[in-house]
Amino acid sequence: MRARTLLIVLLTACVVGSAAWLVFGSPVLGVRSVAIVGNLTVATDEIRRRAAVPELQPLATVDLAGVEGRVMEIRKLAAVEVSRSWPSTLTIEVVEREPVAVVPVNGKAALIDREGVVTEIRDVAPPRLPVLKLDRPGPADPATRAALLVVNSLPPDLARQVDQIRATSADGVSLLLADGRQVVWGAPDQAEAKIRVLGTLLAKKARIYDVSSPDVVTVK
Repeated sequence: MRARTLLIVLLTACVVGSAAWLVFGSPVLGVRSVAIVGNLTVATDEIRRRAAVPELQPLATVDLAGVEGRVMEIRKLAAVEVSRSWPSTLTIEVVEREPVAVVPVNGKAALIDREGVVTEIRDVAPPRLPVLKLDRPGPADPATRAALLVVNSLPPDLARQVDQIRATSADGVSLLLADGRQVVWGAPDQAEAKIRVLGTLLAKKARIYDVSSPDVVTVK
């Protein structure tokens, strides 16, 4: 009876050991493919290269947080999530940063997202994005943050009319429309009220529309 029990224990240990080796040490359940999901402008090969996961590395031993950190070094990405898809696929799901405005820098066009992060530098700015005129552009600059809050609050029909956004301070934002008219926006708060009032005011012929205080607006 004792010998039988010992044999069962040994067999169990062998099975457990074999299973552990199969999962953690064998290429049988190794990485055979890396699936990239969500990328539109960032090259799949670049993401795979940054992930730096050796082929046939046991899938269970892949450091998911490490892969996420390496892929997040790509400036165009806002988020990365890595997961295991058994038996042999590593899935990398990414969310790309979407540029919402342009900041002129040394004769170039820096594309920035809604958080003020530069996604790329181009020689020529895309015509669909408004140009931000700022004294000290950057994610930590209050004027930059205010300008981006205004950009993100504009409805598509109004955003298409905006050529430039000037922010001298956190409460000193103004819009220059493509037809040359100016909108004094002020602080980024009360956006809905300002948009509603401005929709009516733009029907009136004028050079300057001041909606910084939407309850008391002025037109010049």
